[in-house]
Amino acid sequence: MEARLSPFASPIMGKVYKHFIAASQAVTDEVLPYATQELVRLRVSQINGCGACVDMHVKEALHAGEDPTRLSLVAVWREAAVFTDAERAALELAEQGTRLADAAGGVGDEVWENAAKHYDEEQLAALVCVIAIINAFNRGNVMTRQPGGGYEVGKYHL
Repeated sequence: MEARLSPFASPIMGKVYKHFIAASQAVTDEVLPYATQELVRLRVSQINGCGACVDMHVKEALHAGEDPTRLSLVAVWREAAVFTDAERAALELAEQGTRLADAAGGVGDEVWENAAKHYDEEQLAALVCVIAIINAFNRGNVMTRQPGGGYEVGKYHL
């Protein structure tokens, strides 16, 4: 697959992507565990078919010490015994927050309430931000056909 354009070669897209990166860095692991953030980013990227983001978040998570088995089971998290109840709640929120058009009313109350059992209000806010930002990245990358496979750890940490 060949990219339609290079996001960072475009003055406007590069500027916007840099803001996305800065916004994503506002969610620190003191607010929301880094492992949870990467699991959510990976699952959303899988749903959206963003090869570049799947590549990036698998490599970043591995670099941070995440277990390869857990990463390989993110797409089937409901059937896997390697995730905590809190991570499952975050993954379910991520899925519903990504598939908004598939359900009238968006994220269901039951899903939100389950997440609220495991995360406080600030952590829920952080989850919403992580989900929204990775969806924005995914959409830009899918539209411009950014290929997966070439990401190097730390490449976009400003």
